[in-house]
Amino acid sequence: MSMHAPLATPRTGFLSGYLDALALVERLHRLLLDVIKDEFERLGILDINAVQALLLFNIGDHEVTAGELKSRGYYQGSNVSYNLKKLVDMGYMHHERCEIDRRSVRVRLTEKGRHVRAVVGGLFLRHAEGLEQQGVLGTDGIDRVNHSLRRLERYWTDQIRYIY
Repeated sequence: MSMHAPLATPRTGFLSGYLDALALVERLHRLLLDVIKDEFERLGILDINAVQALLLFNIGDHEVTAGELKSRGYYQGSNVSYNLKKLVDMGYMHHERCEIDRRSVRVRLTEKGRHVRAVVGGLFLRHAEGLEQQGVLGTDGIDRVNHSLRRLERYWTDQIRYIY
């Protein structure tokens, strides 16, 4: 058998659909970052990138550590510690050492960070309204998408657990 033979399976159609879904998830994430970047450029907010803006949005009103951001799934494919340091240096976040574990640093948004969070939140609100008003996705459509993505997330999580 050749090393470059196509994957042979009785459910090749399903495999093809799964590979399409994987590519779509990856493209959607990159596209989301581009949409956020475009919004910030339109508003003249140029000192922060889309990954950092999404981190601020996800942190919200919470006080968290970098480890908590990773465990909550807010890790955006780049170095969280680096981005948190940059956000603190630019005045988007406060940081302080944890009283109990001095190695750990807790962060929370400043007023400037809350403004960025509001901008991203406003963008997402406009998108949600547009999706619904234009008939792209209604409530049951978005519920079905979320249900399917949660099932995929559980499946992948279980696959990781079985490795260890």
